Amino acid sequence: MARKSIRNAGGQAPLHSTPTTVGLPLPPERGAAPQRPAFTGKALLPLAKIGFLGFLLLLCGLSLSAFDFDARSPGLDFGRNALLDPFRESAPEIGAEAAVLLDAATGTVLYSKNPTKPIPPASLTKLMTMHLAGNAVAEGRASLAEPVTLGTESWARNQPPGSSLMFLEPGQRVNLGELMLGLAVPSGNDAAVAIAMHLAGSVEAFADLMRAEATRLGLADTFFVEPAGISDLNVTTAADFAAFSLEYLHLHPENLALFHSVREFAYPLAANAREGRQGSPGTILQYNRNSLLGNFPGVDGLKTGYIDASGYNIALTAERDGTRFLAVILGGESSASRDRDGRALLAWAFDTFATLVPELPALEPVPLWKGRERQVRLVPAFLPVLTVPSGRAGSPSFSVQTETLVAPIPAFRPVGTLILGDELGELARIPLLVAQEYPAGNFFRRLWDSIRLWFGRSSGG
Repeated sequence: MARKSIRNAGGQAPLHSTPTTVGLPLPPERGAAPQRPAFTGKALLPLAKIGFLGFLLLLCGLSLSAFDFDARSPGLDFGRNALLDPFRESAPEIGAEAAVLLDAATGTVLYSKNPTKPIPPASLTKLMTMHLAGNAVAEGRASLAEPVTLGTESWARNQPPGSSLMFLEPGQRVNLGELMLGLAVPSGNDAAVAIAMHLAGSVEAFADLMRAEATRLGLADTFFVEPAGISDLNVTTAADFAAFSLEYLHLHPENLALFHSVREFAYPLAANAREGRQGSPGTILQYNRNSLLGNFPGVDGLKTGYIDASGYNIALTAERDGTRFLAVILGGESSASRDRDGRALLAWAFDTFATLVPELPALEPVPLWKGRERQVRLVPAFLPVLTVPSGRAGSPSFSVQTETLVAPIPAFRPVGTLILGDELGELARIPLLVAQEYPAGNFFRRLWDSIRLWFGRSSGG
């Protein structure tokens, strides 16, 4: 089967000027951003990681330092950190207009440059399109195997000049999964339109869904008018898009292997060709716009983008030895400079930082006074996931601090601290909670323990 190879715009060379979009809603005025709703963090703080007790503490409004996210972007921690700040100072210089680099396990921001500068996302917009499609699949409203009817607006011939394309044509047979691959690998604008029309009935209705989802996620500086990213009325910031990409990774981890790390895409195949063309479907072979795939160890996503108004953008992620970093780089001068910036930030991150998921020790019970029981079982409020300097990612030591425990004690009350450290000092503190309710003992137990406590305090014990 003969195959033609092609590279288009939408993450590669600037083949066209950005079209002016007419009749589309305008983004909010800068300085008059809509009120940001509370970010649910449902993907960023899964119960499996923080534990049920940690979840209860969050509901009660207690501040846990491991999840002390800065309000500037949902799910991201821009705060100062005495453990990490000295190492942040060694970050490389990059040429892009804006960038954010973070530890994907903790949301800890390790590098930022102009994180709130508004820049069109270009084809990074397609990640929101894929996110909404992934939500539809997860909720049972769609299937990757279901066929998609190609409306006139989705045909390749009807996309703006210079568009990156999957090369959809009337009469072709294609399913939702193939369209998702056509979004992720060749960055097909036609595939974005086809998905939008399939899920929402029209591009306009799908754009409404995109804006509603951005609002739901608390992305106050992000605004969409169409699903492909061709319009300069789409807008985001490095901070907002990093927060969104983190949510995307946690909600759709399978998409890395299914779509974003796939290096080439051939379409249409014989099975896709319209009636009468199966013998010569005109298959075109295209390559992933993310040129760091296979050229930088650990890179497995996510998406590139380019329009004249934005410059060269990338949402980039890589994983090595249990540590995953995520970078959003906006406004690069060229595809080569975008790659240099991505390489520099990731290489620095892997050399300098690591994710530590320590195995917590079994906690010894502690004495209980004036209670029916004589000892209290303690549990950590959450299972810690820490960003640490790379030289301190070994097995930490543990020590326990508790107060004098006197019944009655309600369930899940914080009564102590588990301190993690190494030979260089403290790494983290985790609240310790009582594992259950501990009621008061009978009159004689309370009287006897009161006497013992009084004498103990009187003697300095």
